[in-house]
Amino acid sequence: MVVAAAVVFDLGGVLIDWNPEYLYRKVIPDADQRREFLTTICTPQWNREMDEGRSVPEAVAALSDANPGYEPLVEAWWARWPEMLGGEVPGTRTLVEALARTGLPLYALTNWSAETWPLGVQQYPFLEELFDGIVVSGQERIAKPDPQLFAILSDRFDLDPHTTAYVDDSSANIATASGLGYIAHLFTTADRLHGWLTEIGLLDAR
Repeated sequence: MVVAAAVVFDLGGVLIDWNPEYLYRKVIPDADQRREFLTTICTPQWNREMDEGRSVPEAVAALSDANPGYEPLVEAWWARWPEMLGGEVPGTRTLVEALARTGLPLYALTNWSAETWPLGVQQYPFLEELFDGIVVSGQERIAKPDPQLFAILSDRFDLDPHTTAYVDDSSANIATASGLGYIAHLFTTADRLHGWLTEIGLLDAR
């Protein structure tokens, strides 16, 4: 068994619970109307464009102009973005802190807009404090699962994928990481993550 020399974490869905539903439940109470809005107007693909470096204010202004009558709802995406943060994913931060105490190098690779990233760090300062280095997709203008973002990570921090553990809640991202040689784990819960970290020799069993 290869013992990992470093660990890389995704952030959204692994350490931080982010979901537009948390905001739009407040502004669109009807579940069907909210689902329609988040699948046909403020779509996942539109959000991905911002993860890939598109300006959030520009994207919001353009979408507002293209959808008369929906302007206040679209503009809330930027004006009230922190309300999409649902808090910490239970238990994961404790595991990252335990890994940090072992002296193992820790990194983060996240799909996150360059302009909303400071808002996330303002609310959760530990996101920067826990890691030896972070690659933010919006700052690089390319997003996972594109292998080029993984290449930026490995080149910048001199990581060998074959001796680097990688944790993400996206099966597409895990597929890319595995294909590049990372020791990859699809995150579901902190308990299962702890079991996996124990199996690969990075943490002791509870």
